[in-house]
Amino acid sequence: MSELSEAILTIFSEPVSRVVISKPAPVKVSMPAASTAESYSSSESAPAGVSYTPVPEDADAAGNPVPAVSADKAVAPANRYKRIRISRLNNGYQIEKFTDKQVFHENVSGEAVAGRCISLMEGNFLELYAWADEKESTISITKKGKLFFKQTRSSGVPVPVMHTHNRQKQYLLPEGQVIAPLVDMGIFTAEGKVVRTMYDKYRQINRFIEIIDDVISKNDYQSLNIIDFGCGKSYLTFIVYYYLTEIRNIDAHIIGLDLKADVIRKCNEAAAKYGYSNLHFEMGDINGYKSPFDVDMVITLHACDTATDYALFNAINWNAKMIFSVPCCQHELNKQMSSDNLQILTRYGIVQERFAALLTDAIRGNILEYFGYKTQLMEFVDLSHTPKNILIRAAKRQSGSSQELKTRALSEIHSAMEEFHVEPTLYRLLKDRL
Repeated sequence: MSELSEAILTIFSEPVSRVVISKPAPVKVSMPAASTAESYSSSESAPAGVSYTPVPEDADAAGNPVPAVSADKAVAPANRYKRIRISRLNNGYQIEKFTDKQVFHENVSGEAVAGRCISLMEGNFLELYAWADEKESTISITKKGKLFFKQTRSSGVPVPVMHTHNRQKQYLLPEGQVIAPLVDMGIFTAEGKVVRTMYDKYRQINRFIEIIDDVISKNDYQSLNIIDFGCGKSYLTFIVYYYLTEIRNIDAHIIGLDLKADVIRKCNEAAAKYGYSNLHFEMGDINGYKSPFDVDMVITLHACDTATDYALFNAINWNAKMIFSVPCCQHELNKQMSSDNLQILTRYGIVQERFAALLTDAIRGNILEYFGYKTQLMEFVDLSHTPKNILIRAAKRQSGSSQELKTRALSEIHSAMEEFHVEPTLYRLLKDRL
């Protein structure tokens, strides 16, 4: 039995919560063998309850043959995993094998996990870290094959068990709870389980709620009045209402605005169906809308081009406590832009288009800072899903912004506008107050 096998079997002699295998070996590492130089199987020398089928020395972790590589031409085999993570489930273990672009999953029993861990690491990786309730273990192998094995007493904080395949974190909208809008959206089944093909959308929606919750959780709100500009089919509006009323127990009143009569009708029908009595939808234009109540929060998701500016203008005029905005289709500055000193940013069409969108949001952020908001420009959705990936989150400071901050914010705005010969709509709307 090799030193590596003995070390891993020692680690798994007690319940292990999590294992991380990392640092791929550049070439197949030859492990020091025990004096007997004997292999074993579950029916021979392996401890009771442990099954193990060694991978041949000339095979990779998946059992595929690996051609010999000379020491002076050492290269990593194709398709080598970059790291491996093993997490304890209720009834076994889940193995996640990471390549540069993909993750492969495999579930094994508690009896088989030690052997599988050995076969995945042996000759393929140089480091292993494991956490049990009372011990932390480390295996480190030098490139010459010398193994160092260390176990220490853990910090006493147990590593949580991963209960199901896709619940590695606690979501604000938990799986297993029937949330009617998510069912109608096709994200949840009627039993409250996430539809397998909709996990990306499920995580995206939870991320949006987390962004709101980061602000809400810092305050003791009993009631909130909210305007959602350009609500469209209102999927997220329904979810926000559910989150505020059912999870945060806040008396929320939401009005969703859109220009399409059929969309408004269907949304009001859905709100009635769900019993969301304080969620209403109206036909209305962002520009010049008069709110029937004092507005605490403004949401605007994918309001095209200058529609975002009018929504932010209204939010500032209403002195809204919170703003959550995802701009899109930003053409205004791209049409205006030119530069005397930074022509490299305007020479190439695609570069100018993207830079114009970024500059638009940066100026919006500074304007919000000037008017007393702590403002963040955040990534909302991964680029692989949609290019509309910046979310503006602004929370009103109780004491407003300092004069120093306002001066700096305005100076940066003016410098950018002068350099690129632009005047954004939001600046124009608020020029008399800047």
